[in-house]
Amino acid sequence: MTITQLEQCIDCYGKEIYGFCRHITGNVQDGEDLYQDTFLKAVELADKIDVNQNPKSYLLSIAIRLWKNRSRKRAWRQRIVGAEIMNTLEELEYEVAENDTKTPEMEVLMMEQNVFVAKCVQELKERYRLPLYLYYSAELSVKEIAECMELPQGTVKSRLHKARAMIKEKLEVAGYDR
Repeated sequence: MTITQLEQCIDCYGKEIYGFCRHITGNVQDGEDLYQDTFLKAVELADKIDVNQNPKSYLLSIAIRLWKNRSRKRAWRQRIVGAEIMNTLEELEYEVAENDTKTPEMEVLMMEQNVFVAKCVQELKERYRLPLYLYYSAELSVKEIAECMELPQGTVKSRLHKARAMIKEKLEVAGYDR
């Protein structure tokens, strides 16, 4: 892949990869850092990226590997230092589709539900959270997720199913109808 083709990939997939990076990191700053590092690594590996073999999936797999390495390093440092990891969630912005039939109360309730779902997803273990983000945010197929995460397709399907079930259970416990 040439630099020009990589620039075209950034134009085509940049927003989706940026959104994915923000989702898995949980905040804006770390998401931006991961996004930059992903494309820096992509420049290094430009010779290995095949334009005809779904470059979006390859770029997302780079982001996943970088994130896992960072998480592993952070966990190792925390074990050495003995400090607790503090998970902070940045304010999540969700746009509610404007519809004349919705009352302001309905819009607030929908926004609350969206924030609750986002928190539920963030609380999932990484093994369930990543396939969920790849499927819904990056809009990858099960096959593409399997390639990205280097897992069998059956494992990806199973993790997606379990993640959905866990979120559904939390929603039911909290009193949401969906």
